[in-house]
Amino acid sequence: MSGSAVRLEATVVGRVQGVGYRYFVRDVALGLGLGGWVANAPDGSVTCVAEGSRAALEAMRVQLERGPLGARVDAVRCVWLPASGTSERFEIRAGAHAGD
Repeated sequence: MSGSAVRLEATVVGRVQGVGYRYFVRDVALGLGLGGWVANAPDGSVTCVAEGSRAALEAMRVQLERGPLGARVDAVRCVWLPASGTSERFEIRAGAHAGD
């Protein structure tokens, strides 16, 4: 990650599990060159943590709000932080993962 990298931690609420949402997020992130991960949460939401340029992460945020066909996104709660530099690639994690 470059020195201008930032971190987006997003919680996506709605009908976002069982509709291919995590795969959609992974494909978007890979296309934008972002590192990080996406996972289902026990409460039915999806958690996405991504690092990269602010512009790429803003594009990711727009896509998180849109979601794939079949999804219904009610809200995307975003927290912006400095990049940790620990996310070189983007992956789908199991729902039980505690994060990083």
